[in-house]
Amino acid sequence: MITKPDKNKMRQKRHARVRSKISGTAECPRLNVFRSNKNIYAQVIDDVAGVTLASASTLDKEVSGESKVDAAAAVGTLVAKRAVEKGVKEVVFDRGGYLYHGRVQALAEAARENGLEF
Repeated sequence: MITKPDKNKMRQKRHARVRSKISGTAECPRLNVFRSNKNIYAQVIDDVAGVTLASASTLDKEVSGESKVDAAAAVGTLVAKRAVEKGVKEVVFDRGGYLYHGRVQALAEAARENGLEF
């Protein structure tokens, strides 16, 4: 019997490969994205200090959207506003092993439009 590859394990391998090359610093933290079936989460992380500087998700009360893509764009807007309030303008984007497409792309573009540079 042939078994299908586990999508999440493959994503985790891709994420580990990307994370070996990028890291967030205090000057340029990492904007990390995690996508589940229902929700999407974004964090701005300083890897040197091991601290989350700003975060947002579709579980926040300020976020609403008719579709998952609209909700992801709202999360991108919210995380960008929270990061800019903390004085973060430039980040490195960590797509978490996901394709830059759909919800991940909507979140990234909304974050760019609201003041984050990457």
